[in-house]
Amino acid sequence: MLAILEAIQRIDKYVDGLEDAEAFYQDERTFDAALMNFVVIGETVNKLSEELRGYYSHVPWSKIKDFRNIIAHNYFGVDAEEVWQIIHNNLPILKGDVQKILEVSG
Repeated sequence: MLAILEAIQRIDKYVDGLEDAEAFYQDERTFDAALMNFVVIGETVNKLSEELRGYYSHVPWSKIKDFRNIIAHNYFGVDAEEVWQIIHNNLPILKGDVQKILEVSG
């Protein structure tokens, strides 16, 4: 679970200061690094127990794994705007959920 939080923090750090999806996409290292960290997130989610995922069923675990699969299997078809939106709209929510889970599990 800590790996998910660390990957989110890396993505946040990488995109800090970028104006928009186009700048994100044009910065190849940042784009590649962010996508790799989404793969890490998806891989980590895949290793979580069914029990934990069931207990925190409000977290969209399947969508997270599905996004990892899209990146891994259709890398050249990944839409920078979609990734940008996920970074800004979905990652903050996931980050909060993961932090709460980590607090509870101590």
